[in-house]
Amino acid sequence: MVDTLAPRAVIGVMTPAMNTVVQPEFELLRPEGVTNQMQRFRLGGDAISDDLPDEAEKLMDCNPVAIAVGLTTDAGPGGPDKLKARCADISEQVGIPVLGASQADYAALEVLGATRVGIVTPFNAEIDAVVKANTEAAGFDVVAIKGTQAPSLPEICETPLDDIRAVFAQVAASDCDVILQVGTALPVVALIAELEAVHGKPIVACNAAVYWQTLRQVGISDSITGFGRLLETH
Repeated sequence: MVDTLAPRAVIGVMTPAMNTVVQPEFELLRPEGVTNQMQRFRLGGDAISDDLPDEAEKLMDCNPVAIAVGLTTDAGPGGPDKLKARCADISEQVGIPVLGASQADYAALEVLGATRVGIVTPFNAEIDAVVKANTEAAGFDVVAIKGTQAPSLPEICETPLDDIRAVFAQVAASDCDVILQVGTALPVVALIAELEAVHGKPIVACNAAVYWQTLRQVGISDSITGFGRLLETH
């Protein structure tokens, strides 16, 4: 659908209820003539979220052309595949593309020609090991991984920007060719251009990746400047 404020596209956005980062980060990336329309869901259950299908149906009342799910599931064994399947089921249910951040990350890494990947997470070393295994299962060589070690999911949103910069510096010091950031509650989008300039390596921030993939899915190919190589050149 289009409307007066969105003559090009209405994009549906879904994210966990506690996540206060996805909505403002997507707004930073929004091209002219597009609006983002938000719906929240609660995490839980074997299928990522028990209420995700119902909340997606509610979001369809505003007739979006696609839904971007601001969620990565890399912290659980087999999590990216579970999210991919969940998105596919909901896409069939609502009749429009539904795109999750974990698979968008992998698509972005491929577009950037990544082989040796460094990863930044909001997690501790134990969970980072799971993230590493999932990323390697997707076909990438993980040469470095480091988390900000937020003590809880809500506190990921409160991570100081200097703490994020410090973790990126540690990962960038490896011989990675691209840096991937997972965890959609970690506020990174506004730092992408700065971090790429400092470290000389492209950065795939998960919120930027899923919004990029969603725009390209619906035929919006604008070069979005100020937020890194992915959105500017692909």
